[in-house]
Amino acid sequence: MFILTLTFGALVGFSLGLTGGGGAIFAVPLLVYGLGVPAREAVGVSLLTVGSTSFVGFVQRARRSMVEFPTGLLFAVAGMIGAPVGAWLADRIPEAVLLGLFALLMLVIAVRMWLKAGDSAARLPIIADDNAGPTCRRDPEGKLHLTSQCAVVLGLVGLGAGVLAGLFGVGGGFIIVPALVMFSGMGMQRAIGTSLLVITLISASGTASHLLAGKDLSLATAGVFTAGSVAGLFAGSGLAQRLAGPVLQKVFAAAIVAVAVFVIFCTVSH
Repeated sequence: MFILTLTFGALVGFSLGLTGGGGAIFAVPLLVYGLGVPAREAVGVSLLTVGSTSFVGFVQRARRSMVEFPTGLLFAVAGMIGAPVGAWLADRIPEAVLLGLFALLMLVIAVRMWLKAGDSAARLPIIADDNAGPTCRRDPEGKLHLTSQCAVVLGLVGLGAGVLAGLFGVGGGFIIVPALVMFSGMGMQRAIGTSLLVITLISASGTASHLLAGKDLSLATAGVFTAGSVAGLFAGSGLAQRLAGPVLQKVFAAAIVAVAVFVIFCTVSH
């Protein structure tokens, strides 16, 4: 079981490092169907693992000045408010329904990733120009003009990511990365680094809510799963530098569909 837990954790970290966001979508299905962890406990283990792994990735990118702290902290504060709300909702949804909704979320993510695989946003420079983003604007040096309208939009997206984190145990990178690019005019590479900061803080909030609610969380399972995830993060990050972004997104989307179909099958058959 130790080797299997380590391997599954490595798969989560590998996909997180490979895509820069969204890898956590595999954590709960692997924990529930691969390791037999109850769905509600799996959410807590997933949050702890995703938060720890994202923190390692965040530190890596922060050292290369690929994290925009003011924007990331705005997202994170909103997300940390939303995470306990998601955890509260998860307690009031039957386990089979929760897993069914999770599978539906996976399918939505997969479709979005596939359709956006060839999008030009994936090739934006690290610093976006002054006209990028429909809501927020940047000066010629790339500094964000954080107007009230811009702050509200970014805060609402962060709040939504937090609710999903608490509800399903996902980091929300699949929402945060494209939102940072679309709404704040941030370049893709900087958006990935900033997203890792946000995911770290949101996951910490979700984990704390999970524990304060008195829910089960096996630290032994979480520790091994996290160790594998961190190792997988380095492998995924290394491979990501050698493969084309659109190809990665399509492969990732296909994998998500496969897992979602499996979750639906298992939920219906039970």
